[in-house]
Amino acid sequence: MEKHQVSYLRSLKRKRMTVSPFQLIVLGYLLFAALGTVLLSLPFSLQPGVKFSLVDAVFTATSAATVTGITVVDTKDTFSTTGRFILAFLMQFGGIGIMTLGTLVFIMRGNQISLRERMMISADQNQLSLQGMVYLMLFILKVAVLLELLGTLVLTVHFMDEYQAPFASALGTGIFHSISGFTNSGFDLFGNSLQNFKQDYIVQGVIGTLLLAGAIGFPVLLEASSNFISWRRRGRISFSLYSKISTVTFLALLLAGLVFVLLFEQNNTLAGLPWHQKISVSFFQSLTARSGGFSLVDVGAYNTVTLLFFCLLMFIGASPSSCGGGIRTTTFAVLVLSMLSIIQGRTSVKVFRRELFQEDIVKALTVFFIAVMLVVAAVITLSAIEDFSTTEILFEVCSAFGTTGLSTGITASLSTAGKTVIILMMLIGRISLITLLLLFRRRKPEDRYHYVKEHIIIG
Repeated sequence: MEKHQVSYLRSLKRKRMTVSPFQLIVLGYLLFAALGTVLLSLPFSLQPGVKFSLVDAVFTATSAATVTGITVVDTKDTFSTTGRFILAFLMQFGGIGIMTLGTLVFIMRGNQISLRERMMISADQNQLSLQGMVYLMLFILKVAVLLELLGTLVLTVHFMDEYQAPFASALGTGIFHSISGFTNSGFDLFGNSLQNFKQDYIVQGVIGTLLLAGAIGFPVLLEASSNFISWRRRGRISFSLYSKISTVTFLALLLAGLVFVLLFEQNNTLAGLPWHQKISVSFFQSLTARSGGFSLVDVGAYNTVTLLFFCLLMFIGASPSSCGGGIRTTTFAVLVLSMLSIIQGRTSVKVFRRELFQEDIVKALTVFFIAVMLVVAAVITLSAIEDFSTTEILFEVCSAFGTTGLSTGITASLSTAGKTVIILMMLIGRISLITLLLLFRRRKPEDRYHYVKEHIIIG
């Protein structure tokens, strides 16, 4: 009898411990945001006399942990130096992935990375293979540290030289904005994003470079680094289909945004600027609309048509396994390629002398459909409880889903229920829909039989 009870308890313990890596990753981000909420609510994180409500603390911590950057309070006037350090910590490991922090801890303790932990890393970075996960994590850490140190150095010297800022202030500002830039968070300490630096090409260049590196995808950076070494040694380079598609799509959308802003903001936010400044502002705004969150102009001053186009860019977001959110560039590319193949009467999708798996096409369609449904549901919900225009609400929702951080200025005026909706969209955008889809999936045996197939009328 006792043996039976022991056996039963062991089997029950196994069932309780069978939590999938995807569930652990989601739980990890929730706990990460909860930890940030507690730390940011403590008195040492706030400026003297500042009152910080619980919902605002949850909102800010979630925004930092998901590297979104939408804010309900002014960062500079609300948080102390300690509070800004906590924000930077949340942005850093929320951006490069919480499993990067876990990998660093494992390695520092001398622990072996187990198969389950590799599966969690794969889930966190949205990777298909378990091979090379630890190497990827270490590469991400090295790239993040290197680029952020370079960004900090340039910004610190520039703020001291150009704006006569004291060393401590310049250093703190440089560190904070370098982390915010590389992680595509968009938090700033100026109160109006980067609007004071519309004519400062050094600040634009540093932040823009960091934004690009953080959004184009860590596997792309890893392949670029490996190919550079290979080219120097053997004179050969070879990129994967993923890197080709994600990079081409990323650059195409960047160019499209540049042209769009130049055309439709010519007599609005770009009016009166010299031609070179118009190009720099348009380029930066196109880049930051993908997932960056910084802005050189007042977002609320944009034309409605520009706001709607930015909604599309934010909905698409950055590349997979990056600091950005949205449906990701590869999903958008697969959808476009599939549509073109159907129009041309092809039975398969071919690109760069490769053919896509049907499974990936179905996955892209599923992600797109669910993303649209989530955005529509969020817009309808907010329209029912908030007194703002549909365009403003749609912009806010897409910014949260794409973990972008741009806002027309309505965030602080949202109700508690409205802020909760945005919080959920930020979490979904950072975790990614693929992880969300696999969150509740259970292994099922393959079908042992099939019914007779029959066509239905489409369109």
